[in-house]
Formats: sequence, C-alpha cells, structure tokens
Amino acid sequence: MKKLSNKWTRAAIPALLLHCSIGTVYCWSYLSGYIEEVFLGAGMSVSALGWAFSLAIFFLGMSAAFLGNFVEKDIHKASLLASLCFAVGIAGTGLAIHLHSMALVLICYGVIMGIGLGLGYLSPVKTLMLWFKDNKGLATGLAVAGFGAAKMIFAPIITAICEAVGVELALYILAAIWFVMMFIGHLLLKKPDGWVEQHEKFDIKAFFSRFKIFGDIKFIGIWLVFYINITCGLALISNEKAIYTAIGLSGVASLLGTMTGFFNAAGRLGYSTLGDHMKDRNSVYKIILISELALTVLALATGAISSEITVICIALLIIVNLGYGGGFSNLPTLLSDVYGMGSISSLHGIALSAWAVAGLTGNQIAEVIVNKTGSYQSILIFTTAMYALALLVDIFFVRTKRSKKVENAEIPA
Repeated sequence: MKKLSNKWTRAAIPALLLHCSIGTVYCWSYLSGYIEEVFLGAGMSVSALGWAFSLAIFFLGMSAAFLGNFVEKDIHKASLLASLCFAVGIAGTGLAIHLHSMALVLICYGVIMGIGLGLGYLSPVKTLMLWFKDNKGLATGLAVAGFGAAKMIFAPIITAICEAVGVELALYILAAIWFVMMFIGHLLLKKPDGWVEQHEKFDIKAFFSRFKIFGDIKFIGIWLVFYINITCGLALISNEKAIYTAIGLSGVASLLGTMTGFFNAAGRLGYSTLGDHMKDRNSVYKIILISELALTVLALATGAISSEITVICIALLIIVNLGYGGGFSNLPTLLSDVYGMGSISSLHGIALSAWAVAGLTGNQIAEVIVNKTGSYQSILIFTTAMYALALLVDIFFVRTKRSKKVENAEIPA
C-alpha cells in the first residue's frame, strides 16, 4: 500500500481531478447561451446574467484570500468543502433555471460555486510543491494545467449534453460528474509523511496581519502584473465564442474552444516548467507579456476582428490563452522563491485576490466597451494599453531572484 503512496497518486492525480472539475468555470460562454434562451423564452431580462461569471471569479479569489490559512491547516476538510460547494453551486444553478430565478443563478453559480472554486484551487498547490520540491514549477503546472484543460475537455461535452437534454438537466448531470471527480481527488490528496505543519491557534490579529504583505513593493508589483494579465485575458476569453461568431466561425466555435483550452493548459505547464530552468522566474512573466502585447498590437493595427482576418484572431486567442494560463502556474512558485514555503498557501491565497478583482472588471469592462462601440475590435485598445502597463510594472518593480535562504521563511509582517 505504501508503494502506491507517491507523488503521482497523492499529489498529481488528485490535483488534476480537482482542477479539471473547477476549471470548467471557463466554459461559461458555452453555458450562458442556453441559459439565456430559457430566460428569454420566459419573457425575462438577461442583463444580469454576465454577473454570474464575474461573481464566481470574485468569490474564488476572495475565498482563497481569506481561507488560505484554513487550507494550510487541513487540506482534507478544504478539498471536501470545495467538492460540496462546487457541486451544490452547479446543481443549484439548474434549479434556478427551473424556477426562472436570476437571483438564484447569481447565488448558486456566483457565490456558492465561487467559494468551491477558491478552496478547490488552493487545496492541491502546496501539496504538489512539497512532493515535487526539486521541480516546483512542473508541479504547479500540472495542477493548473488541469484547470486550463477543463475547457478543452468539457466545452464539447457541455454543448452535446445541453443539446440532448436541455441546460437544466445538463447541469444536474454535470454536477454529479464533477462531484465524483473532486471527491476522488479529495480522498487521494495527501502531503508527504515527512512534512509537519507548524500552526498556532487562530488569532484574529495575526490573521489580518498577513495582509500587511501589501506594504511590500515586490508583492504589489507581482499582484498588479497578475491582476492585469487576468483582466485582459478575461476580457477576451469571456467573449471568445462571440469573437468566433463575429469573424464567421460560429460553426466551429466549440472546436476552437477546445483548441484554445489546450493552449491554456499548455501555457500553464510549459511556462511553469520553463521557469524551473531560469535564474529569475519572473523572466517568464516578461516573455508572456511581450508575446501578448505583440499579438494584440498586430490584431489592433490590422483591424483583425472587424476585418475578419481569422488567422490573426485565432493566433491572438491562442497567445492570450497561453499567457493567461502561464501567469497562473508561475504565481505560487514565484512567491515561494521570494517568500519561502512556510505559509505559501496563505500568501498564494492573498495574491489570488487579484483574480477576484479581475473577475469584477475583466469581462464587465469588455461588455461595456462592446455595448458602447458595437465592436469586439474595440476591446483590443483597452488590452493593448493594459498589457503595456503590466510590462512596465514588471520591469521596474518585480525584481526577484531565487534564494535558498527563503525556503522556509514566513510571510513578512
């Protein structure tokens, strides 16, 4: 039995099961159309529907920020609660559709499922880094690659089930599938036998003192770069299906969604592994931002979306998905290089608050731009400026080099 307890069965496989389930949040654009049809058919407004995705990302980030200590202390309770919240949120969304209740959609998909996302996202990360201590980038890449691969795997499945049985019943079926996957991951997840956590009793002052990390200029720089990369990514990824429709590719939108899902996952694994071989892991973020900026400028200069230049549009979405995924996988390892492994789950959770804020701004800003201009091409003006700003912040404020001295350091107060 002990032979079966290794880094693959206790870390990699459970991480993939957890992240492949919760990563389906990025299939929202493939679900929302079916939900809209039901509500419009009932004569209801769907203007608030976009907030379901925004709230899900917001509560993901905030639950990670405030419950990082809880995850740190007990990954089993955290992963079980994640499984329950995520499944209940998905099934509850199905019930909300049955009751034609927009408020219940926002509560179930946005709040309840969002909390499950945050707990599920954090639960396997530190465990992976402990099992793969010599290849931490590869380890976190494995976990969050599952998050990106979820869209690749489930986008066509969601479409097929919704077409076959309708969106309400589809959500009940999907909730059951994802709960089983996450529950198995919960049962398998385990830290190495040699690792002993040192935890003091909960203290409210000590809890909030962790947020003093925002007084550290390095952390602020990391937070801002992470926030901007997510905001720009969400602005485009949340409108991916609509962009494919705008350039005349609606018939193959699901197939293209699978393809960009693959690149999202590839970016998470590839960029994080690349970081393992660099003296300064932050160099990866420079590569990500430069490539995203270059393709965005090209698409903006050629009017690619408005002119239906499909090759450039697809290339843009591939590069954005690559960089979006790579930004996530490099975050915990970059933080561990700077601050050590001592309280990495807590610190990683605090950094994920950037994801929460981006969830309220990324796709919402894009929606405002499209409503004002009537064109998805206009989103590129916003993302070009933001990518340029992120690159400047990264160059001048995020200067980090790996050091063995911080391996077991605690978060600075």
